[in-house]
Amino acid sequence: MRGIPVSRADFTASLVVFLVALPLCVGVAVASGVPAELGLITGIVGGIVAGLLPGSSLQVSGPAAGLTVLVYEAVALYGIGALGVLVLTAGALQVALGVMRLGRWFRAVSVAVVHGMLAGIGLVLISGQVYVLADATAPGSMGQKIAGLPGLLLGKGVSGPAVALGVGTVVVLTLWPKWRRAARVVPAPLVAVGLAAGATAVFGLPVRRLEVNGLLDAVQPPGIADWARLLEAGVLGTVLAFALIASAESLFSAAAVDRLHNGKRTDYDKELIAQGAGNAVCGVLGALPMTAVIVRSVANVQAGARTKASRILHGVWLLLFAAALPIALGIIPVAALAGVLVHAGYKLIPVRTLVPLWREHRGEAVVLAVTAGTIVATSLFEGVVVGLVLAVAKTAWDISHVHVEVEEGVGGVLRVRVAGNATFLRLPKLLDALDALPRDRVVELDLAGLRHTDHACAAALEGWAESHEARRDQETGAVSGSPR
Repeated sequence: MRGIPVSRADFTASLVVFLVALPLCVGVAVASGVPAELGLITGIVGGIVAGLLPGSSLQVSGPAAGLTVLVYEAVALYGIGALGVLVLTAGALQVALGVMRLGRWFRAVSVAVVHGMLAGIGLVLISGQVYVLADATAPGSMGQKIAGLPGLLLGKGVSGPAVALGVGTVVVLTLWPKWRRAARVVPAPLVAVGLAAGATAVFGLPVRRLEVNGLLDAVQPPGIADWARLLEAGVLGTVLAFALIASAESLFSAAAVDRLHNGKRTDYDKELIAQGAGNAVCGVLGALPMTAVIVRSVANVQAGARTKASRILHGVWLLLFAAALPIALGIIPVAALAGVLVHAGYKLIPVRTLVPLWREHRGEAVVLAVTAGTIVATSLFEGVVVGLVLAVAKTAWDISHVHVEVEEGVGGVLRVRVAGNATFLRLPKLLDALDALPRDRVVELDLAGLRHTDHACAAALEGWAESHEARRDQETGAVSGSPR
């Protein structure tokens, strides 16, 4: 790669990301109802095209599970030929959003939401890949996958050799890094998958292996008739959904990745343009839409990547093996690749920080858990939206502090000082304090200490003043001396 230095760390990281990206590309394509090769094409474009463009240095793009259902429905409704038009148009819309500098708004992401996003993705990844690890048929919905786990553990529809390979892969991934000298030379995923492939070949194990055909035959550029589908209202809605969901996932991923390293921060607007350009190329090739994928991005950071060279190289490895050496990929057992993903999913869950977070910042822990749970129950996009809304509500509650101080003034007047942020969230507390004041006394409200008063509180304070005056006049028969 001319002009881009490739360090040893970037080279080894690219191999790790390649091994993580390979099953994701194939799995997302199959789940989306399209040939596996289209997922690989999107992974290649995400690595080389998006990787070369400015934006984020370390996050890696490719086909993502978050768009699987939407792609499946689009292919079923409009045909696989129209997929390229949808993706290309969505990419152009992303570029426009980046040019208008709308990507910067995604920088305001709560840490609890980011950790919840990582945990939710990890749980979704594990719950799906354990079936692949056992060479078992995975149920369709997430609820069915979770409900089927007890039967899977009891050996229902399980392949013993596949489980041995998958579990062995996870064990190697866990133990190999402890041998630090060796781990610096050869990354653990490469060792784990290599050993699994060798064992499968030597012992002739009856397990499912990766199947990849020629990439050129899978390329399906959109035709003239496919472009006419853009006149349909439903197609435009799908394009908008592609663009917004892909943009949100990519930029949320960028926020998460930036918190995992100390290097150069992401330029959100440039990253959005890069994602759009990559999707435009995917559309021309008739491939799947791409987003930044948090799983391979985290793997890239954890493998020690320093520059964008690692993500570009991972695209080169995908192209080399899928186009020139598809037979080489055929020796890799799918169970081993599933083991890599199960291990990666577990590392996304902040197990060690959950208990301390609950003890010290219970509200943040709730945001994390709700975000992760919603992702598991619905989708990545909906889970993040719910998490963001909950985080905003929590922040509004935390900053809505109202202090009420009462002191005796001249002539028996009660001076009530109200300070802080008076919002509807603290309105019950404020009204309780005011209602506890003696009804027969003159009250002087000092609101100079309020930094903010929303409409609900302003109206409530005005209403309380009027009602207090009426009650005091009723009880004392006084004509004057209303609250000031």
